[in-house]
Amino acid sequence: MTHKGRWLIAIVVVALIVLAAWPQSRPVDSAQVQIGTVRATVEAEARTRLRDRYLISSPVHGLAQRLQYEPGAVVHAGQVVLSIAPSPSSALDPRSRAEAEARLAAAQAERQSAEASATAADSAARQAQSDARRAQRLAERGLQAAAPTEQALRLAELRRAEAASARYAVAAADEQVRLAEAALGSFSAEGSEPIELRSPIDGVLLRRHYESEMAVAPGTPLIEVGDPTSLEVEVDVLSADAVRLRESMPVELLRWGEPQSLSGQVRRIEPAAFTKISALGVEEQRVWVRVSLDDPIERWQRLGDAYRLTARFLLDQAQDAVRVPASALFRAETGWQAFRIKGGRARLTEVEVGLIGEGWAEIRTGLSVGEPVILHPERELSDGERVD
Repeated sequence: MTHKGRWLIAIVVVALIVLAAWPQSRPVDSAQVQIGTVRATVEAEARTRLRDRYLISSPVHGLAQRLQYEPGAVVHAGQVVLSIAPSPSSALDPRSRAEAEARLAAAQAERQSAEASATAADSAARQAQSDARRAQRLAERGLQAAAPTEQALRLAELRRAEAASARYAVAAADEQVRLAEAALGSFSAEGSEPIELRSPIDGVLLRRHYESEMAVAPGTPLIEVGDPTSLEVEVDVLSADAVRLRESMPVELLRWGEPQSLSGQVRRIEPAAFTKISALGVEEQRVWVRVSLDDPIERWQRLGDAYRLTARFLLDQAQDAVRVPASALFRAETGWQAFRIKGGRARLTEVEVGLIGEGWAEIRTGLSVGEPVILHPERELSDGERVD
C-alpha cells in the first residue's frame, strides 16, 4: 500500500470516530403556541328524568280493575285511567276508617303545602322575568355585558319552568285529596261504587305496576304518569366537583344519540351527598345535580325517561388566550415549565399558567405566539440539548 493510501485510510478512520462522537439530535414531537379558547370543564355521565311525574296508588282495600292502557299511552288531566271496587269488609273495620281519615288529613296538608310552594314559585318567576327585561334594556343601551344578560334570561326561563312544575304539583295534590275523600266515603252504606282514579296531569303512561285484575291495599303502587315536556337531566358528580358548580351554569349534553350537543343549565344542586362504589371498587362521595334543557322540544323529543347521556359543565373559559397543548407542560419545584425550541435546541422555560382544560393550557407569561414547544418531553431531555 502506498504512503498516500495509508493517509487516506487514516483520514476516513478519524472522520468516523468524530462522527460517532458527535452529539446526536433527539427526535421530539412539537407544536406551536397559538391563540384560541381554553375552557375549564367537568364531565360526568348523566341520565334523563321527567321532573313532573306522579305515582298513582290505591286509596283503599279493594279490587283493581284490569288496566286498559299500555305504557306510552297519552292521558289528559282528569281522565279516568283505572277504577277500584272497594272491599265490602273494609267498611266494618274501624281501624281502616281511622286510617282513611288520617290519609285525608295528610292529603289536605300536602295540598296546602303545594299551593304555598306554587305561590312562591310564581312570585320568583315574575321577579326573574322582571330582572331579565331590565338586563335586556341595559344591554341594548350598552350598559351591561352580554354574559350577565344571558344569565338573567336563563334564570328567568328556569324560574318559569319551576313555576309550571309547582302548578302540576298542586293538581296532583288536588287529585290525592279527591281520592282520600272517595276512600273515606267508601265506608258509608252508599260507598260500594267503584272509585275512579284520574290522571292529575296531561302526559303519558310511563309504567304500570300490575297487568290483570288484582286485590290491592291502601298505598299499593298502580301506575306512573309523567309529562314528557318536563324532561330534565340528572348528573351525579364528585362532591369535590359539585362545590365548583353554580345554579344557571351552562351545560353541554353529549352522546345522547345525535352528533350535535344539547344545551342546558344547572337548575339545582342537591345539598346532601351519597356514597357510591366506583368501577374500581373505590368509595366516592357524589352529589345529584339537576340540569334543565334550553333547546326547543323538537330537538330532544325522541329522548325518553332514564336515557343515558354525558354532561359537560362549563366552569370557566378564556377567549383569545395564548395557549399550548397541556402535554407540553410539566411541574417542577419552582412551578410550571416547558421546553421551547430555539436554534435547534431545547430551551427550558418557566411559564405562568392560567386555565387548563380539554387538552389545552392558557399561558400568561413565558411563551410567545408562534414559538414551537416540545410535546411530552422525556425526563432525560436537558436544557440546551439538540432536538430534531
